[in-house]
Amino acid sequence: MKIKETTKIRVRFNETDPLGIVWHGNYISYFEEGREAFGRAHGISYLDVKNNGFVTPIVESSCKHKLPLKYGDIATIETTFEDSLASKMIFSYKIINPEGAIVCTGKTVQVFLNEAGELALNLPTFFENWKRKVGLLK
Repeated sequence: MKIKETTKIRVRFNETDPLGIVWHGNYISYFEEGREAFGRAHGISYLDVKNNGFVTPIVESSCKHKLPLKYGDIATIETTFEDSLASKMIFSYKIINPEGAIVCTGKTVQVFLNEAGELALNLPTFFENWKRKVGLLK
């Protein structure tokens, strides 16, 4: 079972390079927009994590570029939660241009650190409860 959320962004002028296309580093920011939209929609936002005494730093990210976005484009970000038995959150992404073509794909991996900065080796209770609520655990 995969849980997905879709959101839209409008490319701003300051996100483009001298060629008039989105600078490659901004796609990681678009992934974050997708993660935040996913979190708000599915009850696992950054604030939910923080309110439960954890943070989730990114330990891995990747992005494969296929087509450019341009200033003013309205792009769709599809964010999919990839379930794992490990104590981490994995998201995959597709960014789609106004014509419906895939602009880029990517992935991020986040781990759980408690308030002392220690790595959580087991699923935090709130995350385990969230997985049950959305049907990923019985």
